[in-house]
Amino acid sequence: MGELDIVSCYREWFGAYCRNFSPQSEEDRQNYLLKENHTYAVCENALLIADGLGLNRRETALAGTIGLLHDVGRFPQYRDYRTFRDSLSKNHAVLGAKVLLDSQAFHGLPKQDRDLIVHAVTLHNVFTLPRGLAQRTLMHSCIIRDADKLDIWRIFIELLSLPETDRPTAAGLGLPEGAGYSPEVLPALEQRHMIRLSQLRTLNDFKLLQLAWIYDLNFLPSFRMVRDRNIIGHLAATLPPA
Repeated sequence: MGELDIVSCYREWFGAYCRNFSPQSEEDRQNYLLKENHTYAVCENALLIADGLGLNRRETALAGTIGLLHDVGRFPQYRDYRTFRDSLSKNHAVLGAKVLLDSQAFHGLPKQDRDLIVHAVTLHNVFTLPRGLAQRTLMHSCIIRDADKLDIWRIFIELLSLPETDRPTAAGLGLPEGAGYSPEVLPALEQRHMIRLSQLRTLNDFKLLQLAWIYDLNFLPSFRMVRDRNIIGHLAATLPPA
């Protein structure tokens, strides 16, 4: 399989995979579509980061492929639990790895590439990456984590511009609107610490968690996209005074 064919092949595979999940309501349709569109955008972000890093065609294509496959676990997660919150259901990255291992998705790929993809998918949502990863696995895990954050920022900024009734119900993790912030969340951001999902109580807390992601980006091309898209400015504009 040629380098350019890998990404197009997995676009087709992912599109067919999405069609396996039939929405039972308009709410379901919006939530599935949210993750389908997110996946394509993360793939593009990953390709941009890889290109900005000067990776060769093979590694760039693999970065895009990981982007296409990173959230396949979201679909059975929502179907079975009606939420995108892992703490109320199952770890969507682990579900995604299982989907990939149980499917025929990897036909024609060398074992080392298959193992790389599954490993990066499994690690894309961990709080911090484990030490001792092989250099190639570490690089691709960092690319997908950056690419994912970049699009979650986009989604969240766009959703916050909509009336609450028009937002996909699972997008805000079920967190309520509210004034102010939880006591432990704002100090964590001020100290440049990452914020855990378990600390969130309101949608404002979720906004602060996302602002803190800037401390977890890995590559200069990712920071350039944050700057060029004015992500911090857009998100900060939605926050109430502390």
